[in-house]
Amino acid sequence: MDGSIHDDSAIWRLRTEYEKLIRTEMKIAGYGVRLDIDPDFTIKYNSTQEIFEFKISLYGTYVGKKKAEWIVGIDGTTVIYTQPNKSSEFSQEQASQLNQK
Repeated sequence: MDGSIHDDSAIWRLRTEYEKLIRTEMKIAGYGVRLDIDPDFTIKYNSTQEIFEFKISLYGTYVGKKKAEWIVGIDGTTVIYTQPNKSSEFSQEQASQLNQK
């Protein structure tokens, strides 16, 4: 992703927001974020337009859309899974019990 930032005080806040956005887009597309490869963020000042131009890259591995929903990321060859939410487990159990009736 690349773009421009007009206010230098917002650079690091926007970098964090763009990283979160890219991670979400990757997960939706079926990619697991590589945790062992740092994001690449480059920035340069364009003095004629008085803006900061940036490029940001995050790296991932395709795991499929279903599997991507349940993983935090990939560290080397190890897939790091999310912890299931107790309330969602409970509601899934209730739904399966209702379906059996």
